[in-house]
Amino acid sequence: MMLRARAVLLVLCLMLAATGCGLAAPGGGDEQPKVTILGPWTDNQETQFKAVLDTLGTPYTYQGTAASREVLLAAVQAGNPPDIAILPGVGDLVEYAAERRLHPLGGKGAAAKYGKPWQPEARGIEADLWVALKADLKSIVWYRKDRPPPSYPAPLTSWCIGMGDDGASGWPGSDWIEDLILQTAGPVLYERWATGGLKWTDGPVLNAWSLWAGLLAQDRDAAGRALLDDHRGGPDGRGLLFDGGCDLEHQGSFARSFYGDHSGQAAFTDSAPLLPSGPRIKGREVSADFAALFGSSTQARDLLTRLTSREAQAEWGRKAGVFSPNSDVPARKGTVEKQISSRLTDQRVPLCLDASDVMPAAVRDAFYEAVLLTIAHPDAPVRDRLDDIQRVQAAQPGHTPRLTGVCSRPQ
Repeated sequence: MMLRARAVLLVLCLMLAATGCGLAAPGGGDEQPKVTILGPWTDNQETQFKAVLDTLGTPYTYQGTAASREVLLAAVQAGNPPDIAILPGVGDLVEYAAERRLHPLGGKGAAAKYGKPWQPEARGIEADLWVALKADLKSIVWYRKDRPPPSYPAPLTSWCIGMGDDGASGWPGSDWIEDLILQTAGPVLYERWATGGLKWTDGPVLNAWSLWAGLLAQDRDAAGRALLDDHRGGPDGRGLLFDGGCDLEHQGSFARSFYGDHSGQAAFTDSAPLLPSGPRIKGREVSADFAALFGSSTQARDLLTRLTSREAQAEWGRKAGVFSPNSDVPARKGTVEKQISSRLTDQRVPLCLDASDVMPAAVRDAFYEAVLLTIAHPDAPVRDRLDDIQRVQAAQPGHTPRLTGVCSRPQ
């Protein structure tokens, strides 16, 4: 059903793309052409992002959509891609790069200074084709300040879990699996798995998936509600943590923006002690939104260079509360903000990019589908789910480039 819905969405986007998919620059006269931008941010996040763009001095048109991957694919297939595309991950960009659809950034932006994991590379693909615009910390658990968490793994009834999303239902569950693999197997095996060098049916993946399925099996009703709940919470705008009768939420640093007026009552801690894997922190999962040039105009390249500058990144942090992957950007004020920033820049603990975000699109979609099926049937054999994903991974073309540098190394 999920794959069929995506197919319908793609067809609709293709129809829209035939008339520009909302991205075509307005023409006429001597007016300076506008840089067209496609990104994943909508509503308040879109408003905050555009407020930063407005300070950069370049005319632009921005389209925000939770289905940015699908909309971009439709626009590319229609021959009308945006000048700049921003995606929640780099896996799709690798495939576009292999098709020679991306243009070099010019080597003048912040990407030239980024280290692992913020600037992953792909064998056989030239460097300087994408740059991380904003970062998030994922190996954390949010809780209400008046209800501090225990120091040991929590039962399912304590967790706020929602799989719903406008673009890709199931990804919040993939974060659980990824964090469990990272904390049980460590960053080396995690990177091998994320980049296709470790089978889905191998021990580290099977062990982590079994731990998660075992947690879900504790309460079938609670697991069932996770399929129905949106990861952003209910209509009251307070997020899952404050809308429901739960105490803990395993979601990235961006989740604080869902809590509305209650955000000041939220605190976070490292996830490892609360997961079924146990207390030791072997690494921290992070994510980033990556930008790439699909157009070759000087205006687009210059706009992206300014957007990744220290000044623009700091301004975006002040306006929207986002975090920069650029360690030169000053940490924002506030206890929670400083704690997140320190973990994003701590060189003593390995940082690993979200695994599903670096996988080929077909493998990522199979991952999300297996997550949803596991929640729906937590008592079913885990190996069957992993066999399904492995078949999709094995079917990928042999020439598909693999990313390297997905995890940093402790210093």
